[in-house]
Amino acid sequence: MSSHEIYFVVCSYLLGSVPFGYLIFYLSEGKDIRGLGSGNIGATNVLRSKGKLAGLATLLLDVLKGALPIVYGRIHFDLPWIVLLGGLAVLLGHVFPVFLKFRGGKGVGSLVGVFLVFYYPALLVFLLVFFLTLWLSRYVSLGSLLGASALFFCILFTQVAEASIVVLLMLLLIVFRHRANIQRLLAGNENKFSFHKNG
Repeated sequence: MSSHEIYFVVCSYLLGSVPFGYLIFYLSEGKDIRGLGSGNIGATNVLRSKGKLAGLATLLLDVLKGALPIVYGRIHFDLPWIVLLGGLAVLLGHVFPVFLKFRGGKGVGSLVGVFLVFYYPALLVFLLVFFLTLWLSRYVSLGSLLGASALFFCILFTQVAEASIVVLLMLLLIVFRHRANIQRLLAGNENKFSFHKNG
């Protein structure tokens, strides 16, 4: 890799490490959101702990930090897998943020931002599977896992092999970060999402 490409990946990781959910909750409540609910810094836990506006703001900012490196990468690099490395680095930063001692979120919001710019048909597949699963099961975690899996297969059949390998690493990262959710799903005690939350 060139020095430019390495710089791109490192900066993408640092951007991914910016914990928007943590900051929004801490600045408004003076508390660490990792001590509440699921202990996650992502939009779902912010929604449950703070309300719709804070949850939406967290989601939009996480999507934005996933999208920005891909915008830069598509302008400056010719190889799709190099561009996607920036996306993988953002997810790594979100999941293992250097600013929060490597205890972060689950990466799904940033994944949405990555594919909003890189290849939006794959994002449409993700959203279709995610919302259908959420509507049928009311499990955000299950929707995220199935949606990310569907997204990977969309990339597998439409993009070059190197890009598919990077997206597979993204999928494995998201599955790893959802391992506790998977255990709860198998045990039948995973938290269900309510469509009628106030806030």
